[in-house]
Amino acid sequence: MSLDKIASEALRLNPRERAVLAEAIWESLEDPYFIPNEMSEKEALALAKQREKEIAQGEAVPLSHKELMDRLRK
Repeated sequence: MSLDKIASEALRLNPRERAVLAEAIWESLEDPYFIPNEMSEKEALALAKQREKEIAQGEAVPLSHKELMDRLRK
């Protein structure tokens, strides 16, 4: 089933059912930027090197502090 068909069908649900569906979908997503609270120095350095590589290869775009804070406030 296509995304358009799924969206069309989902929008036919009543508001409560749409909210339940939206919550279920949202909870199924994993945060791609999740960083565990407890991270060893070795893990932190590996992550920093990976992020640097992603930026250098154009896979990720760095944000200025202001851009980050603006996005977090939204």
